[in-house]
Amino acid sequence: MKSVARMELKPGMVVAEDVLNYQNEIIVSKNTKINDTIIEKLARQSILVVPIKEEADFATTHFEKVRLTEGFKSFESTYRIYFPVFKNLVVSAVTNRTPINMNQLMEVYRNIIVCAKSGELLLDYLYNMLPGEDDMTHAHCLNSALIAGVFGTWLGLSNEDINLLIQCGFVYDIGKLSIPYQILWKPERLTSEEYRLVMRHTTIGYDFLKSYGSFDEHILNATLQHHERCDGSGYPKSLQSNEIDQFAKYIAIIDTYEAMTSPRTYRQKLNPFQIIANYENEGFVKYDFAAIKSILSHIANSQLGFNVQLSNGQIGEVILINEKALSRPLVKLSDNSLIDLSTNMQLAIVSVF
Repeated sequence: MKSVARMELKPGMVVAEDVLNYQNEIIVSKNTKINDTIIEKLARQSILVVPIKEEADFATTHFEKVRLTEGFKSFESTYRIYFPVFKNLVVSAVTNRTPINMNQLMEVYRNIIVCAKSGELLLDYLYNMLPGEDDMTHAHCLNSALIAGVFGTWLGLSNEDINLLIQCGFVYDIGKLSIPYQILWKPERLTSEEYRLVMRHTTIGYDFLKSYGSFDEHILNATLQHHERCDGSGYPKSLQSNEIDQFAKYIAIIDTYEAMTSPRTYRQKLNPFQIIANYENEGFVKYDFAAIKSILSHIANSQLGFNVQLSNGQIGEVILINEKALSRPLVKLSDNSLIDLSTNMQLAIVSVF
């Protein structure tokens, strides 16, 4: 909302608050669209200044509001500067079969994260980034490295291990650069042959890193094993929990989280409660239980106080997170009645604002 002098009013502007005369009578109601008649009425009442809605006032969801902040605009500008630096470093290494300069990648990381004051805010900013169609694979890798710093902190890792996890995030999906784009981002269901080709990106990436550079064993394992699952349902070797490198387990969570917060040709990006619900629906058996619970608990609790829209159209405020059902909080409606989504399975959260 901003205050605009009556002389500067333009038809089409929208009044942000009720405008009162000197007898405290409403002469122009909130949400009224300005026209010449309204301006004349304000002049007759000697109104000098009018509260007018700004672009941010028309935003509906929390993430739309974030996108309109100065903080996000600064982050986006910095991200756009360093994204091609990251992309060129990786593409050059793969094309020329030369080692990746990890120090330069970490410098890219540091220059971007200073634009976000907290891990929660960084995730909000990344949620609003829209990569170009040709940059989706590279954006996925850069975003994963940025998310790794946040999740590593939430997991209570040492600074050394957080840095190692960030490095895993930068390169674990490098094998995808050898897979044709039209297959990687195909909106339709992959054929069996195409799926087998995509599955090869883990071994392709592992072989490249092992051949061109002296990477930490955890980075190599994260590259090879990030699609392994603790219940043995993953690939390439159907490893089970105790056979999977711990950093690969972390990257598995980061990889799927980043994918769910990014738009795809076949769906919109998901809101935080939808993301949590997807993990809960799998029963947590595919991921390291302690890590996934800690990360999802942080995400859920960051939504306290936000308004949400339920699947039946009702609007309410998140007032309590159910630790045993993180995607299904206690919601207070505008009439002060409560809905416990953990006991009302017919309803779900469809948007956050």
